[in-house]
Amino acid sequence: MSTPNAAESGNFVLGGDMPVHRLGYGAMRITGKGIWGEPADTEGAKKVLKRAVELGVNFIDTADSYGPEVSERLIGEALAPYPKGVVIATKAGLTRQGPDKWLPVGRPEYLEQEVEMSLRRLKTERLDLWQLHRIDPKVPVEESLGIIKKLQEQGKIRHVGLSEVKPHEIDQARQVIDIVSVQNQYNIGDRKHEDVLEYCEKHKIAFIPWFPVAAGKLAQPGGKLDEVAKRHGATVSQLSLAWLLHRSPVMLPIPGTSSVKHLEENVAAASVKLSDAEWKEIEDAAR
Repeated sequence: MSTPNAAESGNFVLGGDMPVHRLGYGAMRITGKGIWGEPADTEGAKKVLKRAVELGVNFIDTADSYGPEVSERLIGEALAPYPKGVVIATKAGLTRQGPDKWLPVGRPEYLEQEVEMSLRRLKTERLDLWQLHRIDPKVPVEESLGIIKKLQEQGKIRHVGLSEVKPHEIDQARQVIDIVSVQNQYNIGDRKHEDVLEYCEKHKIAFIPWFPVAAGKLAQPGGKLDEVAKRHGATVSQLSLAWLLHRSPVMLPIPGTSSVKHLEENVAAASVKLSDAEWKEIEDAAR
């Protein structure tokens, strides 16, 4: 069996100048329970990061709030200085009060502090892609992104993205700064952000689906996904990722895991190919 490679997922050029393989890696799971504190196996987490790069993954997504600080620090320790072409995306704008607790803070002075801390932890002089993790309802998005624009002009940020937004909010943000990516919850069983995906396709903005693997009824043993997966010698999660890659050329799935074995399985999804009739079967079952 050949070694899986993320290159088989095809390419997308972020911001017109930053090419990445479309199947990336989300580094949320390399922290403790509840995305809080240190991982159970620190060396194991670093092995996963290194293996991802070996498997052709050159788009890694993290956030200052994963841990908090833990995910970024481990990426810096495991991968810096970064191999040529590896793009590290991070986010700020969600604060942590404990395991599984998240509250948005979009005050400019806070976001500026977090950009500086991300640069330090990721051991880099410029963030490839910085994303506003949530729009803070207490702070006008123009204020939150105003400071980010200044930091971009200072050369500390290359490109800027958003997370969990609707089309009118992307329009609003684009009045202030160029937006190259949007990260929203999306998978074959949860398509409430279809309008955002269409917006991204129209404007050639990367759409980064978090929670990319189908859950619930659709993913159950004996269901349509399971049936087609067995036909192809694939897993339900591989099929979920392959569907995302098939769904749109602007789609950049970032499945996360803390296990090398699971990582290799996810990357192998890049080579799963189905006929249009089979995709239709799956889509009909998902409705």
